[in-house]
Amino acid sequence: MSPSSILAMADLATPMSIRVAATLGLAERAGSAGATAAQLATETGTSAAALQRLLDHLVTAGVFALDAENGRYRPTSLGDQMREDAPAGIKPLLDITSAGGRAELAFVDLLETITSGKTAYAHRYGREFWADIDAEPKLRSSFDAQMTWRFQKQAPQIAERVDWSRFPRILDVGGGNGTVLAAILDAHPGLRGDVLDLPPSAAAAAERFASMGLDDRAGALPGSFFVPLPEGYDVYLLSDIVHDWDDDHAREILTRCRQAAAPDGTVVLIEPVREQSGTGIDLFMLMCFTGRERTIGELTGLATGCGLVLRNSGQASDGRMALEFTVAA
Repeated sequence: MSPSSILAMADLATPMSIRVAATLGLAERAGSAGATAAQLATETGTSAAALQRLLDHLVTAGVFALDAENGRYRPTSLGDQMREDAPAGIKPLLDITSAGGRAELAFVDLLETITSGKTAYAHRYGREFWADIDAEPKLRSSFDAQMTWRFQKQAPQIAERVDWSRFPRILDVGGGNGTVLAAILDAHPGLRGDVLDLPPSAAAAAERFASMGLDDRAGALPGSFFVPLPEGYDVYLLSDIVHDWDDDHAREILTRCRQAAAPDGTVVLIEPVREQSGTGIDLFMLMCFTGRERTIGELTGLATGCGLVLRNSGQASDGRMALEFTVAA
């Protein structure tokens, strides 16, 4: 069968096999020495016969290799990318017990989203993504870890490419475990800031700041961006927030920031924009959150409708734009 055939493009056997292998930790368990299917089945509590068939398919896909003399399977360089300690750090996106991997599986119910306009995630799991991770501490912690991974290269760029020195006090609204704010404060020793997020994430941010020696300049506030925000900050930062939400919720978040920033504060959006991001992630945002990747014009239009005026924009990182707004007179 041609790799470019529509059937090959729609094949689910390989992607699901990789996700199950990552979830079971097969690459870590086999290691460079390799392990038999029986050994791996014992360690993972799975059926040896079924696991061997999974491994055989992964060999065909080039993810594992089989030593025929001793029956040991070991990960190839491709398979090593699934390891917990792999430099790319993509395992949370494959592990179906983590927030990212679990969300990806909701794609099987994409028809529900296309038919009804509602999230496939809620159709599959019985509740919306945010309610799901709030109810399951493991999902919440894995989501924060995923955000840390997502920003491991982006955060230092955001800290350097945006002129944060103009803003003595920063509120990172929905800032998770503090990855972006920590990078900004680390690069600009004269600044102070706080993260505002739900209690578990705020607690994780406080731990991060303390571990980095930033707790004298950084704080963590438990809260939500759907209620009035604390006033008095020079800039209200929304990083990778707006694209998670439909237009109505996005307007509500932007309005809360504008109300807190008035009369002379600034609101900065850092977002992947449609001009630079792919159609796949746009479809994921729809399927999982009913969010979307917006163009610069669409983001500006949303903010303008909430009483904000675009002051300038620029590349915040290799994958994100920064849009800086002031409060309309």
